[in-house]
Amino acid sequence: MKQDVQYVGSRQKKEFTDFSWYITGFVDGEGCFSVSFNRRAKLKTGIEVRPSFSVAQNKRSLQVLKDIHAYFGCGAIRFSKHDQMYKYEVRSIGDLITRIIPHFQEYPLRTTKAQDFEIFTRTCLLINQSKHLNVEHLTEIINESYLMNVSGLRRNTKEELLRILAR
Repeated sequence: MKQDVQYVGSRQKKEFTDFSWYITGFVDGEGCFSVSFNRRAKLKTGIEVRPSFSVAQNKRSLQVLKDIHAYFGCGAIRFSKHDQMYKYEVRSIGDLITRIIPHFQEYPLRTTKAQDFEIFTRTCLLINQSKHLNVEHLTEIINESYLMNVSGLRRNTKEELLRILAR
């Protein structure tokens, strides 16, 4: 879409809505809602919780990541040397709550990624209320998060994290 063209009437709104649905479809196939955990001795629970929304593409499709970044108006695009891909990622809990989650509530996912999104949403809401600092709620977050992205790689097993909390 050319930036120097001004639309009159409903055309711009329709294109915006079409792109909104495009993003949802794109994320259904290529996106990821994840919750990772890091050991942090300085924290009372010993565990840091890090929710993240991301979409990765190779260099040839970098423009679509730039368009998605512009649409949401938050997050960042970075290059991953590990897999030679560009990744658009949002980690800020404020941006996840106010920009990312509302988008997918209005333009819902249709694949099994919708289940990951529901867990992700609950986790973000708990974090936003600082409930992840409570052992009981953090246990719930860990248990639910390990139901997401079951084929993904994780640094710590669920059992290791729960053992840290049990101390």
